[in-house]
Amino acid sequence: MRILITGGTRGIGRATALSCAARGWTTALGYRGDSAAAEETLAAIEAAGGKSSVHAADIADPGQVAALFDAAAAAMGGLDAVVVNAGIVAPVMPLAEMTPERIERVVRVNLTGALYCAREAARRLPDGGAMVLMSSAAARLGSPGKYVDYAAAKGGVDTLTTGLSLELAPRRIRVNGVRPGIIDTEIHADGGEPDRVALLGPGLPLGRAGQAEEVAAAVVWLLSDEASYTSGAIIDVAGAR
Repeated sequence: MRILITGGTRGIGRATALSCAARGWTTALGYRGDSAAAEETLAAIEAAGGKSSVHAADIADPGQVAALFDAAAAAMGGLDAVVVNAGIVAPVMPLAEMTPERIERVVRVNLTGALYCAREAARRLPDGGAMVLMSSAAARLGSPGKYVDYAAAKGGVDTLTTGLSLELAPRRIRVNGVRPGIIDTEIHADGGEPDRVALLGPGLPLGRAGQAEEVAAAVVWLLSDEASYTSGAIIDVAGAR
């Protein structure tokens, strides 16, 4: 299988890429600016015997999204599945304190960017392909006082998953979503809370935060033939939260 993963070189995207490599699948990984992380992930995949390539793109730019899909298809000789994973948070604060620029950027990457990626996937995936959209438990919980802009954008991703699964069903393209909870990745530091996992983990229902590999397992299952009759589903990987 040939899979494009946006935001594929850090966190959940990186774990998904490594899980795909373990299955013998070929990947192309999109990333925005961290070239060191991209090269390190590529080296890890190749060391594990996998095949991959990395491609810089800002998914908030529709032209760059189209170029990313072109480059991924060229590198892999085609495209069978897409994981729309790239996303951002901004420093925690209540909505009343957020600037228009912050809100616009968060929504543009997390929702508008997901729409651009899903649009290109819908145009290019073969009949019988698969797509997984990365949402968040924040879409259910709202992230009050922290990231309500992010939560609102991810709520839109949930709606996109439902609508697009029905839209592409006649072509047998399966579209599903995954909603991670508090997962031990770098995204918390990006939001100004580098200790969030350590502080909140013991108080979560299962007594710990999740690992990126646990989310990746759900993504890989949804991509696989084992999920051949699963479409329009949104799987919570949130430890009962």
